[in-house]
Amino acid sequence: MDLFPLTNSLRIALISTFIIFFLGIFAAYYIAKAPRVLKGVLDVILTLPLVLPPTVVGYLLLRILGPKRVIGKWFLAMFGVKLTMTWWSAIFATTVVIFPLMYRTARGAFESFDETLAYSAQSIGLSNTYIFWHIRMPYCRQGIMAGTVLSFARALGEYGATSMIAGYTPGRTATISTTVYQLWRTNDDAMAFRWVLVNMAISFVVLLTVNMLEKKERQRRKGRG
Repeated sequence: MDLFPLTNSLRIALISTFIIFFLGIFAAYYIAKAPRVLKGVLDVILTLPLVLPPTVVGYLLLRILGPKRVIGKWFLAMFGVKLTMTWWSAIFATTVVIFPLMYRTARGAFESFDETLAYSAQSIGLSNTYIFWHIRMPYCRQGIMAGTVLSFARALGEYGATSMIAGYTPGRTATISTTVYQLWRTNDDAMAFRWVLVNMAISFVVLLTVNMLEKKERQRRKGRG
């Protein structure tokens, strides 16, 4: 059994999750403080990939990063690098698709933060940076961790946008989801089912982790109450 689809899916999911962890927290923190109208507009824009079909996201990425488009053409001319049909092209797709999950979860966590804690910390001279990393983030850690885990799981199983921008090449761009589809197309049901079981096992562990985090958060809030 060729394990490349598993290792490739894991590295794509890990890299994209690392990226959106910081981008999602940054966007959630500042947008939560924005005026209502601006917050509403930005929220719609940043959440849009969550409701768009993944194939539409993939198509839009191809329109931006394709070798005949402005950005893709520039990278190809300047660096000789194609931004599509490589294993790391899938990172663009998964990052866009999972960003709304991290953003929405982090924003909800920040909005539930008791601002009196920040005001109290400011009153004794603590900087906003210190308050953010040592007070706000620990307070919101369960929600942020849950969003991170869910984003990783979504990235691991992403198919539509990934298949359009990275394609399927065994040993080069194949992921678990694209491999299952290709095996099904070639009537190799036995091998396709094995990969389905692998994906289900990983998803089970992820969901179990999320449930444990939510349970800890409920216990923490109950103890604080």
